[in-house]
Amino acid sequence: MFNRIPQTMDQLLDSLLLIGPILLCLTIHELAHGVVAYKLGDETAKREGRLTLNPLKHIDPIGLLMMFIVRFGWAKPVPVNPYNLKKPKRDMALIALAGPVSNFLLAFVILLFQVPVMRLLAGGGAGAQVGSLILAGASISVFFGIFNLLPIPPLDGSKVLFSFLPGRQYGQLMRYERYGSFVLLALIWFGFTAIVLEPIFVAAFELLAFATFPISRLIFGG
Repeated sequence: MFNRIPQTMDQLLDSLLLIGPILLCLTIHELAHGVVAYKLGDETAKREGRLTLNPLKHIDPIGLLMMFIVRFGWAKPVPVNPYNLKKPKRDMALIALAGPVSNFLLAFVILLFQVPVMRLLAGGGAGAQVGSLILAGASISVFFGIFNLLPIPPLDGSKVLFSFLPGRQYGQLMRYERYGSFVLLALIWFGFTAIVLEPIFVAAFELLAFATFPISRLIFGG
């Protein structure tokens, strides 16, 4: 993630190299929403071709650009029709939760293969660059997961939190969901989310890396 538009060729190259990990994290996140929605009875995402690993189906060009400029971006939301769900309030929470959970699992898998990949590339000129991309991919995925768990509409955390409310209050809050974006933008602009999320992100990433490394060595040896 970057605080400003890159000013040097090195910074520009670093930004371009991050496009791959970012697209992967966004794609897995949105795909998880669509798959869980499909499993719970809503075929809207499938009919619109969103149950795919093709990132072009999930990215929003403006949202991707904003991610590099202001450190806040978005993907194209997976369409969900709650009327196709047996228990709309509960199922919408599960669909929302699937996105962040998929990001944590993706980070786990990326870190799991860090040991064999680095061993394979040891001594090579590309080793350091690949190692940086591995850590960047895992970091971005963990950050996406944590960020989307914020209980602020339209983020996934709000749908999970609202599902515990009585039906009437739940319906009222969901009607005002679109206005939450302005609150979220204001919090980002004034640095509130960075202050709150940074220590959580660091702790979560270190915990995940600490748990993954011995498992990776156990599986792949070394």
